[in-house]
Amino acid sequence: MSELTFNVPGMTCGHCEAAVKGEVGKVAGVATVAVDLGTKLVTVSGDGLDSAAIVAAIDEAGFEVVS
Repeated sequence: MSELTFNVPGMTCGHCEAAVKGEVGKVAGVATVAVDLGTKLVTVSGDGLDSAAIVAAIDEAGFEVVS
């Protein structure tokens, strides 16, 4: 199992967290999604993770990943 972390500064509330978790959770290979609103980080773990697909899912939820 691998882990990827994404910086998503636009998240501010529980609704933001739920939206991101919902979309990222649909991506193939994703086992868990953890959102930390304090640090604005989304940590994803699973097998065969596709970072581009995860970034697209975060975008679909209405947020932008910042490098």
